[in-house]
Amino acid sequence: MNRDMRRRTFLTATGAALGIAALSASPARATPTGIDVGRGIGDMTGEPLGAGMNGYAVLEQSSAGLHLRQRARAFVFVDTATSQRLVHVTCEVGLMFESIFEEVLTRLAERYGNLYHRGNVLLSATHTHAAPGGTDGHLLVDITTLGFRPITFESNVSGIVDAIVRAHDDVQPGQLTLTSGSLDDAGVNRSPVAFDRDPDGAQFPRKIDPRSVNLQLERGGSLAGVINWFATHGTSMRAENQLVSTDNKGYAAWHWERAVEHVDFSNPSFVAAFCQSTPGDVTPNLDRQPGTGPTTDEFENTRIIGLRQFDTAHAQTESDGTSLDAGIGARSIYVDFSSYTVRAEFTGDGRTHTTAPAALGAAFAASSQEDGGGVPALGLEEGERGGNPALAALSSVILPQWLREAHAPKDVILPVGLIPGIVQQVLPFHLVRIGAFHLFACPFEPTVVAGARLRTALAETLGIDRDLVVVQGYTNGYGHYLTTPEEYAEQDYEGGATAFGPWQLPATIQIAVDLASALRERRPVEPGGPQRDLTGAIPSAIGGNPFVDIAASGTTFGQVQTQPAPEYGVGQQVVVRFSGANPNSNLRRDDTYLAVERFTSTGWVREYDDGDWYTKILFDNAGPITSTTVIWDIPQGQSAGTYRIVYFGDARSLDGHLTPFVGTSASFEVS
Repeated sequence: MNRDMRRRTFLTATGAALGIAALSASPARATPTGIDVGRGIGDMTGEPLGAGMNGYAVLEQSSAGLHLRQRARAFVFVDTATSQRLVHVTCEVGLMFESIFEEVLTRLAERYGNLYHRGNVLLSATHTHAAPGGTDGHLLVDITTLGFRPITFESNVSGIVDAIVRAHDDVQPGQLTLTSGSLDDAGVNRSPVAFDRDPDGAQFPRKIDPRSVNLQLERGGSLAGVINWFATHGTSMRAENQLVSTDNKGYAAWHWERAVEHVDFSNPSFVAAFCQSTPGDVTPNLDRQPGTGPTTDEFENTRIIGLRQFDTAHAQTESDGTSLDAGIGARSIYVDFSSYTVRAEFTGDGRTHTTAPAALGAAFAASSQEDGGGVPALGLEEGERGGNPALAALSSVILPQWLREAHAPKDVILPVGLIPGIVQQVLPFHLVRIGAFHLFACPFEPTVVAGARLRTALAETLGIDRDLVVVQGYTNGYGHYLTTPEEYAEQDYEGGATAFGPWQLPATIQIAVDLASALRERRPVEPGGPQRDLTGAIPSAIGGNPFVDIAASGTTFGQVQTQPAPEYGVGQQVVVRFSGANPNSNLRRDDTYLAVERFTSTGWVREYDDGDWYTKILFDNAGPITSTTVIWDIPQGQSAGTYRIVYFGDARSLDGHLTPFVGTSASFEVS
């Protein structure tokens, strides 16, 4: 195995840092802060052909093309007084795995030594359900993608590292501001019966968290970057979709960067990261059916939900906020959730309790029926739809009583924590401070009320306003869902996927409070470290792996098989088919598989590539023969003129040598 693909030892560094907490209510655009910031974007696009996707756990959902390239957006924060650093990366992937986190750290250590480490690097997933998977170092998630995918893993890691390196090189003075907005029509609660069990749910009348939070960077009076947190799932694209897509948050980022700011990804003047917060029980499918709401078109829904997130975040940049003018601090810890003791002060019943080895319930296998996925043929139901009494009776016979009692009332179907390496059970938690702003990062998918309880506990411990706290899931690892004990009792999908039992949220609140106390009192924390995962040991998936490319009969690579029509109007679709090659031989990071070009007085000029919303590229292969279709949806406002479609590929010979080729369509008119 290639040296860069092996798991290597990385010395643990503590995340402890000193700093003076400061609260400020100064208006936006204040004087320069004591925090320098760098920004960077990396291309982390995975295999667009034959790769299983993460999220829906549907074996048939295998990539067959590309709609939006996956990006990693990094911000590096540096305390000018103490030189303390913090890295925050928003990654357009379904889930963030320990395998990726550890390999990123290893490569950063090779370049920077101990500057970046487990205590100051946060890698967060946007949770798109349309990105190639097969990158976990634990077996369960890789089963649903039919194995480990080294090519996608390498692209994910390399793109994240590229983003961090570019942000590191971009560090310079700026002004940081925290702003908030409200967004009510980009998600609905998908488990309202479970939500209604929460006595504190009334704080969210619409059963969602409408809070949109921006961490904004200005340089020289101009907006240079934004990290936005808002809670809604990355499930606008359905489980039947086979095009690589970054879903609604990816559209929001693309729209701000490309359509509004006209960013060059190789040297961005502006970076927009749309990050997840606590969307565990929130779906963007407003009609509570897969692919429905606001429309019945999944692409249009992706655009609309993404645009609503952009509109709210963009409007916030015009409002006053909290100026973040001093200090970076961090505390982090690894916790074994298979047997973590929760003190009586956090359990609510005055007794000590313990989390249990990971086990997933029948409601987990039923999947979220508002978003789709899972295995409907099993006939399993969420709690609010009646549950699974037959399975409960069966599990009472075949599973040990102590495990059933520890997870009750869950109908356990997968006792995954009893076998080492199946799921991650030693999990990372981080609490970081940037000026007055505090971010608690965990590897779970917290529900709205679970996130609210964490924010309240943190704010009370830190002695700050709750509006200065954000809880972020999907970070540095994956531990499945996080529900309140009340929601857990309902055993809807989220409760069935809360892997460590009913005391998982009290345990997480205890961890958050302990980290907050240490940060407030400037006490170090013994961070611990991860357990070994199975990176490199899980068998590789074979689907989509190219061995040799053969041009379609009677053609050469790049030859046009279906030419465009002579003329099109705005709103129409251009479709061109080429004799192609397997795209997985060269993922063309920081490049493109296609171009839409317009003829000008100086020659052909590129208008769009495969990272733009208006283009799609589809791959259809039969063994070594691949046909490639490029689609361009001509947008409103497109300039009239002469255009052509260009396709870039690489043909693999039997000895593994790649030969680049280019296919060019006939020109056509847009009027």
